[in-house]
Amino acid sequence: MSESGSSGRVQPAHAGDPSRIGPYRIVGRLGAGGMGTVHAGVAPDGMRVAVKVIHPSQAQDPHFRARFRREVEMSSRVAGPYLIPLLTADANAANPWLATEYVAGPTLNQQVLAQGRLTGPGLYAFAAATAQALSAVHAAGVVHRDVKPQNVILTPSGPRVLDFGIAHADDDTRATHPGATTGTPGWISPEQYRTGATGPEGDMFAWGALVAYAATGRPPFGTGAPDAVAFRVTSGEPDLDGVPVPLREIVRRALSKEPGDRPSADDAAEECFELLAAQLIQAMRADTLFTRAEDMITAVWDMPPVDDPAWPKPARRGRRPWAGMLVVAAAVIGGLAGGVVALMPGKAESGRHETSDASSVPASSAPVSPAPLSSVPASSPAGLPKPSGASAKTGTKAGTSKKREQAVSGGPASAESWAEARPARGEGEHDVARAVLHDQGLLVQELGDGIDLTPRSVRFHVSREEVYLSYRLSSDEPGTVYAETEVADLMCRTLRDTVLRLHPDLPYRTYVMVKETTGHDPQVTWDDDFLTGARCASAADDALNPSYAGLGWEPDEQGLGQAMVPSTDSAEIDVADRATRRIIERTNGMRGTLGTGRVLGNAELKMGFDPGRSAMYVWSDYRTWNQEQAAAWADMAAGEACRALVRQRDGAGDAWPYSRYAVAERSGSGYLMIRWGTAGTLADCPV
Repeated sequence: MSESGSSGRVQPAHAGDPSRIGPYRIVGRLGAGGMGTVHAGVAPDGMRVAVKVIHPSQAQDPHFRARFRREVEMSSRVAGPYLIPLLTADANAANPWLATEYVAGPTLNQQVLAQGRLTGPGLYAFAAATAQALSAVHAAGVVHRDVKPQNVILTPSGPRVLDFGIAHADDDTRATHPGATTGTPGWISPEQYRTGATGPEGDMFAWGALVAYAATGRPPFGTGAPDAVAFRVTSGEPDLDGVPVPLREIVRRALSKEPGDRPSADDAAEECFELLAAQLIQAMRADTLFTRAEDMITAVWDMPPVDDPAWPKPARRGRRPWAGMLVVAAAVIGGLAGGVVALMPGKAESGRHETSDASSVPASSAPVSPAPLSSVPASSPAGLPKPSGASAKTGTKAGTSKKREQAVSGGPASAESWAEARPARGEGEHDVARAVLHDQGLLVQELGDGIDLTPRSVRFHVSREEVYLSYRLSSDEPGTVYAETEVADLMCRTLRDTVLRLHPDLPYRTYVMVKETTGHDPQVTWDDDFLTGARCASAADDALNPSYAGLGWEPDEQGLGQAMVPSTDSAEIDVADRATRRIIERTNGMRGTLGTGRVLGNAELKMGFDPGRSAMYVWSDYRTWNQEQAAAWADMAAGEACRALVRQRDGAGDAWPYSRYAVAERSGSGYLMIRWGTAGTLADCPV
């Protein structure tokens, strides 16, 4: 399944593709191959996943199914910072499947074809990271068996090896009959060609070919007919011209014909990290100290965040007045209960859209106030709160809790404390850094040019319990300055979600943003508690504490677009049909109050579902109501929607996933969200 999940490119789903696999909603395809199909999926919490489904023909083979079950169990043991681990699997399904975390980035193959070979310290980092990944695989008793350029993704945080779907326990060294092979020509070891034997040594042969390809841009045994490539592998010498001399010896040994002459993955990783350290000493100050080998990867790796527009976009966090989003219309209806969010028209009539990345990019109730005051123009765009008190001495946000200041030594965050911070270490911190860079990459794409981030932007200060994000502004336009509030808001929420949901054992409690400007000292622009700050309330709280249900959630154009796509779920259809008929009946019964000139029906009053945020939307395409009439109709519709959700939940229990409702009205320029809430009990629903 080469290229599975690579580069972030999501292909449209094919006719007959499932809409859901296990807990994952399928939004498209990532690739296909001899083993099966890789689907793009979204977890209930918004996490992006790659779901690999085995071909039906292989699923009918009981021996294959037994081996698949064993491989899943073995692969679940594998973990490391440069791997894409298994999340879950179902070996007993009609067509067995497994799911892994989705990561965006080009494969090594795509990168070399598009940009050329890897050079400099980045090449040494690639060799060290991939060797360490295989070391973790082998330590768990697993053999990868398909190491090749298409199975290494170059993410912003480093190379990551994927595809354990055809991995095998290392004592299963004769998976095929002698002379038969499973793998890709050019990346198969001589012994596998000769006898079909596979083992860690075969992975290391493929690793040597992988590093040679990264360094030269060509396979070391050439291309052509499979038989010709096989002959060169078993009888010829590799072409290593162009591999840097320091790396050439370790690569040459990895490509030895005899398995026993090859280095282990652990030895190769250690040797490559030593070579990388020598590169860093030449490129950086001689006194640069790295306390962890992985820090060297972070120091030199430079791969920009990428994403695919076919994936769900992050929900917009509240109103962005500088983007021209119906500010006037929002002000007109600003007195309506629950507030108003101005939305652009949905474009989902042609087919179901993908959901928002709900857990990573929750909706916002208010932007974070920037500091210092001098960085904000005197004339603020309408609707954007101006910053409140800032410390003139440090430029950090005033009002940091005394408890927080007492817990952290050294006073407020500063450029000095940022300089003391270090790159991510360990699985938890790497997860945090990846989440921040992923979400911020999406946001920067949405905002356009103006804010620059790098993979080295996220740093950690353990004793101060702080996570730092450094950035640069490529423009001093007012819109760019205000875009900083979006970055800060998302930083706060991403950390809250990632730490609370995935790594509550991490000590971090505060996020700090540092602006770097050429010719000036770094400046701390935000310093806030992401665990207790009200602005960071998010969808993560719903799962962690039911009392938070609904806080931090606002309907948005992505959710409305989802709701506008016809559902194929029988329960959703049934609930929507009953609730819509009730809303239509009551709307027509209010004709005198609403001033409706004609009887309304399904053409004007509609209902649908957003699975990604567990929300039911009701919307009206009737445009002639005034403010009071729209408010009266929205109150009624919200009550009916709420009661429909409660009754269905009481009848179906946990099988019914929807707990939120929103009511929208079509305006001349888009949809206005008028009412929204969380369905608790019937007594809580609007009358």
